[in-house]
Amino acid sequence: MSLSEKDVNHVARLARLALTDAERSKYLGQLGRILEHIQVLSKYDTAQVAPTTHVIPLSNVWREDVARPFADTASILANAPDHEEIYFKVKKVIE
Repeated sequence: MSLSEKDVNHVARLARLALTDAERSKYLGQLGRILEHIQVLSKYDTAQVAPTTHVIPLSNVWREDVARPFADTASILANAPDHEEIYFKVKKVIE
């Protein structure tokens, strides 16, 4: 598949990139090589390959979300620009 500078300009516009002439010619070659590689990969039958989001089999790696009491509210409120009693005080944002 051959690319033109018009194609590179289109991709750059979609990505909101302003490219110089040097960058445009550099990315023209790079995008061409990427598309050539994808054409090579498309020759392989992947019908029996299950879709994955990660190449390493992972299960849920997050800790369980459990509410815990926190007794030292003074240390948290020390970082706040303003507070009232045990609450953060913020400016009103809705009229």
